[in-house]
Amino acid sequence: MTDPRPGTPGATRICPHCAERILESAAVCPVCRHHLRFEPAGIAAPAPGAITPLRVEGSIRNPADSDTWEYSMVLAIRNESGDEIARRIVGVGAMQPDEQRTFTLSVEVAPISGKGYGKRGARH
Repeated sequence: MTDPRPGTPGATRICPHCAERILESAAVCPVCRHHLRFEPAGIAAPAPGAITPLRVEGSIRNPADSDTWEYSMVLAIRNESGDEIARRIVGVGAMQPDEQRTFTLSVEVAPISGKGYGKRGARH
């Protein structure tokens, strides 16, 4: 996978606060939630027209009569052909007996308009 050039849909940059890779178009870092530039129409609001078409939340509990469990949270993104275009370990840890962890995955999408991009834009 190649990174798109700066200024194109899907282009990324590094957040100066948390050093995570984020979309160049983000006004607020989705990881650390620091503001990256001034947005006069509701600074803390998501991008105009943004929706969350996918949100999944689930919990796991290690039974009280069990041994310690280890976990790895793995995120994989596939394209329409089923080819894996990204795979990351998001977090790892251990759970003692009778401990619980809750995991949430959400995907926020926003249309890009007014920049002369093609109908399909970047394919990432």
